[in-house]
Amino acid sequence: MKNEQGMAIVDRDEDGVDRAFRKDVLNGLRQRQKAIPARWLYDDAGSQLFEDITEVEEYYPTRAETEILKARGEEFAELIGEGRAVVEFGSGSSVKTPLLLSAIEPAAYIPLDIAGDFLRASAAALGEKFPGLPIHPVEADFMRETPLPDAVKTMPKLGFFPGSTIGNMVPRTAVDLLRSMRATLRADEGTAPLLLIGMDLVKDRDVLEAAYDDAKGVTAEFNLNLARRINRELDGDIPVDALRHEARWNNKFARVEMHLEAARAIDFSICGERFSMAKGETIHTENSHKFTRRSSATLLLAGGWTPVKRWRDSEKRFSLILAEATEQREAP
Repeated sequence: MKNEQGMAIVDRDEDGVDRAFRKDVLNGLRQRQKAIPARWLYDDAGSQLFEDITEVEEYYPTRAETEILKARGEEFAELIGEGRAVVEFGSGSSVKTPLLLSAIEPAAYIPLDIAGDFLRASAAALGEKFPGLPIHPVEADFMRETPLPDAVKTMPKLGFFPGSTIGNMVPRTAVDLLRSMRATLRADEGTAPLLLIGMDLVKDRDVLEAAYDDAKGVTAEFNLNLARRINRELDGDIPVDALRHEARWNNKFARVEMHLEAARAIDFSICGERFSMAKGETIHTENSHKFTRRSSATLLLAGGWTPVKRWRDSEKRFSLILAEATEQREAP
């Protein structure tokens, strides 16, 4: 659904329920392995909890990525150039964004996020730091091609997708997202879009699992917030106190998985539909895939992007990759 300016908005029914959220939750809980897409973790409360996660000791990706952004500003400026409209996908609080904007002198900034109140508050805060920069927040599900405001349509674009959010998706969905990003970022005059994307790297299992199961329990609250959101928005009665957070490394798929595990047998309803979980049964809520140099390049190429430059932090834990939209071809 779009507003009068052609920008995507959340499709809600007459009761204000997000139709896509309801569909994903109900379909996901009907599966043999119950699963809900990770994007629904990020309502306003979830977005704030994730910002809290980035500050816990065990969660290294934010510190590693920030290190790169601080150290490589001159290289970003040289490779990206001035005058691009920066489109940030899933912008959240935009805490890393000022480092990039300060380095490249953009023409405009367009944050896209599904958490509307959080998005607007973050955009306002960023506007105070960059008073001369046009900022156009767009409330949208960035998983789909999103029409951008008319003011920036013809500008050359730089997509910004920090934080290794691409790792939350299975490869098929990640490729679809990269292709939709390519479509969102196209410019009318034909300038090839660029994409600056974060990808977390494969490393020791203990380090990875600790990053998603911190001692303070912030990640557990982030995961459990999904059940609370379902109860609040979808007329659910999930006994949240019967669920516990679990993070596990899946070596076969090179990913950390987050689950909500039933500590006892439970029954509950959502939108009038009944569900049950046996003790030990789980709802799979998030994947965090980790990459090698080769697997990250393969994923980008499959999504229509050619890697241009790759940076890693000093401890080689995390990578930022600059890629250029690849001309579509039907054959080698």
